[in-house]
Amino acid sequence: MVHIIGLLSKYSILVFMAIYTIKCFSYFTVKKKSKREDNLNVQVFCIFAVHFLSHVCLYLNTRDRLVIGIYIIELAVAILYLVLFHTAYKEASRLLSNNVVFLLLIGFTMLLRLDSSTVLRQLGLTSLALFITSFLPWFMKKWKHMDRWTAFYGVTGFLFLATVFVPGIGVYMYGARNWISLGPIALQPMEFVKILFVLFVASSLVKLNTLGGLVMNALSSAGFMMILVAESDFGAVVLFYICYITMVYLATSRPIFMIGGLLLAVGAGALGFLLFKDSLFSHIMVRVDAWRDPHAYATTGGYQILQSLFAIGSGGLEGTGLGNGSPNNIPVVESDFIFSAICEEMGVIFGLAMLLIYVSSFLAMSNVAMKCKKPFFKYMTFGLAVVHICQVFLNIGGVVKFIPSTGVTLPLVSYGFSSICSTLIMFSMVQYTYIHVVKEADDIEKQKEEILERAAGESGAYSVSGVGRG
Repeated sequence: MVHIIGLLSKYSILVFMAIYTIKCFSYFTVKKKSKREDNLNVQVFCIFAVHFLSHVCLYLNTRDRLVIGIYIIELAVAILYLVLFHTAYKEASRLLSNNVVFLLLIGFTMLLRLDSSTVLRQLGLTSLALFITSFLPWFMKKWKHMDRWTAFYGVTGFLFLATVFVPGIGVYMYGARNWISLGPIALQPMEFVKILFVLFVASSLVKLNTLGGLVMNALSSAGFMMILVAESDFGAVVLFYICYITMVYLATSRPIFMIGGLLLAVGAGALGFLLFKDSLFSHIMVRVDAWRDPHAYATTGGYQILQSLFAIGSGGLEGTGLGNGSPNNIPVVESDFIFSAICEEMGVIFGLAMLLIYVSSFLAMSNVAMKCKKPFFKYMTFGLAVVHICQVFLNIGGVVKFIPSTGVTLPLVSYGFSSICSTLIMFSMVQYTYIHVVKEADDIEKQKEEILERAAGESGAYSVSGVGRG
């Protein structure tokens, strides 16, 4: 009987996951507001159905009462966030908040499976981050002239990024010096600086009116990337660079900047490799060699990627079921390679659906950016959207051996406070832009109605006047 319940739960999870994903994209094609709301309500049902069934599978495999206790806490946090956030911000995007909650719950569930001590810490810190970041739309509404703080964004981001080089604070980990330790708290400054970088570039582009200004902006942005190169954090370098050239392309609408930027990146990468192959690029070469032929380095650099591929392959399309795989064979599985664990036990279909959920978030964020009338918020929102989807690509691409592993985490799912908190900040900032766009649309509709009413009134006045003269 237990086996049958487990099988039914496993396949039901895939069905609800497929329905949720379909609703993510049908949201963009449905024009009637009532129909969109129905789709969003179906999504909420699917979220809690997948969450419940996942914990049923875990409990059947572990018989651990902790699974029930953590399930109740996770459920309470998710419901409180959805209810309170949309009570405070009635115009906010429900699609984005649904995606945030769903991905967080998937992450909690997988961490509970991998290591219950990590999920307790993640759950506590994420709850705090959800509470704090919920005030961001309100704060941004009160904070006037955000586009004028270019120097503040640049200097603060530059200094914070450089804290990794401060003796006693900076931490060298996994071949890169990109962490800082503040007592019991370890942070990755890049996760927060990427937001300041987007704000810096957006505010710079608003003031941009000459080619010389663009050159200065490019040099200033390059300063961020040079620090990241010095940290040997090349995943972050790629993230920042793609974000920059796409934002410049959006602001200028000139393909030459996109093409030239890509060619420059290839040239700079090749030159850097030739000059610093045995110093800055040494640990990158280990990852590249492991990516090219992991079997040749099966006991060293290629071990992690091989275990990742074995996990994904053994899980197949429908997965082994939560608790039935061996994801802990993968080093650092709870952060960089959590997607492998998800695919092994929940199935490749589930993993592909997750990827599509990330894509739907990117489309929703980009759509908001394109509709925004204010240049600063347009650039900011688009930059955050690009950062988000690039981070997903870098993580999953490394996990499935499409690209060399970069050490970038999977947003909202991987273990780590820095990644979770920075992503929640990004989504809250996008929610502000969404609310602003809705207000802009409402104002335009009101203006149209006033014009129509005025025209109707004048037409009536002319009619009465004409009768009087007759």
